[in-house]
Amino acid sequence: MTSAQPRAASTGPSTAEQPWPVRTVSAKVAQWIDRLGSVWVEGQITQINARPGTRTAFLVLRDPSVDMSLSVTCSPQLLQSSPVPLTEGSRVVMFGKLSFYTGRGSVSLRVTEIRAIGIGELLARIERLRALLAAEGLFDPRLKRPLPFLPGTIGLITGRASAAEHDVLSVAQRRWPAVRFEVRNTPVQGATAVPQILDALKELDADPHVDVIILARGGGSVEDLLPFSDETLCRAIVACRTPVVSAIGHEPDSPLSDHVADLRAATPTDAAKRVVPDAVAEQALVGELRSRSAAALRNWVQRESHLISQLRSRPVLADPLRALDDRSDEIERLREAGRRDISRAIAAESTTIEHLRARLTTLGPAATLARGYSVVQRIVPDGDPEVLRSVDDAPPGTQIRVRVADGAIRAAVMGKDK
Repeated sequence: MTSAQPRAASTGPSTAEQPWPVRTVSAKVAQWIDRLGSVWVEGQITQINARPGTRTAFLVLRDPSVDMSLSVTCSPQLLQSSPVPLTEGSRVVMFGKLSFYTGRGSVSLRVTEIRAIGIGELLARIERLRALLAAEGLFDPRLKRPLPFLPGTIGLITGRASAAEHDVLSVAQRRWPAVRFEVRNTPVQGATAVPQILDALKELDADPHVDVIILARGGGSVEDLLPFSDETLCRAIVACRTPVVSAIGHEPDSPLSDHVADLRAATPTDAAKRVVPDAVAEQALVGELRSRSAAALRNWVQRESHLISQLRSRPVLADPLRALDDRSDEIERLREAGRRDISRAIAAESTTIEHLRARLTTLGPAATLARGYSVVQRIVPDGDPEVLRSVDDAPPGTQIRVRVADGAIRAAVMGKDK
């Protein structure tokens, strides 16, 4: 075998020394895909290429929740015989078998049956998803975050040059001219809507200057509003750290994003009114509050002034010294009464003393001496005189002292008489 001849396909494990050729790898991939068998696939048709006279129609089937697509081939008669006209944007369920084309290294789904998903089935799926999200608590009012009173920057996700964008911007700027917006224009229907809305939502949520995010879209059919009932989008709204306002469709429309958002607005115009305060109304409110506060302050001052006047008119404040004067007069009366009581007590006691003094005078030795009596004392050398009580105590010659009323005399005992 020459070097120009192709190497025989190896069935053993590939190594650096014995690598598999491309045809072997392609054949093995084709075998693996072939083992998958026939499958049912759901998606949204985003492209149809069915030229007249050809035996094969080419379609692109996209996942509405993520940016993934799959090439599909089928017979043109399969599209023509569908009871529901199939167009780009139709939601369908296809049955077919995957094939790997080794020549191009591509995978394609060859379908033999296509079923269009009707409105009833779409609504039933939305209701099942609604019940699932509600059971998980994603509709719980306690999860709703309050909106800022005056957001510095508002994030807006809406269609390019749409009526919803015009309504939100014009109403918000009319209510508060200084309001700022970060606008992200994305498709709001179709297969590419959800992935781009998710990217815009993630970008605005990561912006620290954005205080609230508005999802806005005008009215439409159930199929048009399907992206806003997508499970991935609903969970992304719940996971946002920034409050989200859902303003999808009109009042009767109720996609699932309305239930998981922090605030549901009936229309895009209503969203602008509920997110941005009205400067004129707020100024009028400030004026009213100032008037009410000024009136309340005046009433308080008048009430306190009247209270002070009442307090000042009271006797204790009108004549502060009156109480002292009254007490001074009372004290003076009590002092006079005390003086009189003390004088009477002193007079009574003086009379008693005089009586006692008279009695003492009457009963005292001086009075007795004045009646002619005397006191005889024996003079003791180097001692005090001693009263004589017996004649035996004064033998003849004893020096005596005789005390009479007007004085005392000295004498000597001459003798004693019996």
